[in-house]
Amino acid sequence: MFSDKFLKWLSTITTIVMLFVQLGGALVTKTGSADGCGNSWPLCHGSVIPADWPVETIIELAHRGVSGLALILVCLLTYISWVKLGHIREVKPLCITSIAFIFAQALIGAAAVIWQQNDFILSLHFGISLISFASVLLLTLIIYEVDQKFEATSLIIDKHLNFHTYAVTLFIYFVIYSGALVRHADASLACLSWPLCRNGEVGLPQNFDEWVQMSHRTLAFIIFIWILYIFIHAFKNYTQYRVIKYGWTLAFVLVCLQVTTGALSVITRVNLFIALFHALFITMLFGLLCYFIMLISRSKRRS
Repeated sequence: MFSDKFLKWLSTITTIVMLFVQLGGALVTKTGSADGCGNSWPLCHGSVIPADWPVETIIELAHRGVSGLALILVCLLTYISWVKLGHIREVKPLCITSIAFIFAQALIGAAAVIWQQNDFILSLHFGISLISFASVLLLTLIIYEVDQKFEATSLIIDKHLNFHTYAVTLFIYFVIYSGALVRHADASLACLSWPLCRNGEVGLPQNFDEWVQMSHRTLAFIIFIWILYIFIHAFKNYTQYRVIKYGWTLAFVLVCLQVTTGALSVITRVNLFIALFHALFITMLFGLLCYFIMLISRSKRRS
């Protein structure tokens, strides 16, 4: 009924749209457009077409539109993938995860508009949508993998890389949550210097916003060192597997870009484009780490 070519196009478009959902959420938060439609959902200021169109309303409506399109595309993609590729081990769990988390994302977004959730609950929104994006990305890679466009054949991965891949992926999810909390708590400029908080002064943070900001920086620094270590290990010990060697090289490049845009966000006083790139790089990095986990789950382990 549906050709392989159609499924590839659908999966690619869905992945791109899901990426725009991630960036749109960051744009809404950074521009203060969360209240662009008041406390009405799915309507805007109680109307299908609002009477006034300030920038905040346009941004919020655009984000809702892209999110709605993503929901439709994900439902279609998961249905076709289930039917055509359900025999592949990872497909059905990824379909369920994609659907479950994109609906959870929509519900939390609606609740945030209607009931004005606190900053800690709002921070979950980005993390939940990130899991939905990663699930769609993995589905897309599997769809392309069917005709061997991706090197995802049986690998032999030792317990050391296995442990660090799982651990760093779980840890980075907490880092992402802390970054979302920085945005939602309006703590982006709690510390106006970098890497220390106050003009190079060494000392503990002095208020809640500074604690949020500096905790995120500390966690991000740990991630940088951790991925650097894994990158060196993978490059030295997995030269025979390009997908591992170059994959972790890409991971290290992405974490460098993430740290750089994080620093520039402070230096430029949260330039919007830099902030969006900051969200883009962490989304790509998390998706890549999830792909590594899928490869490990298929590998022949060695001690």
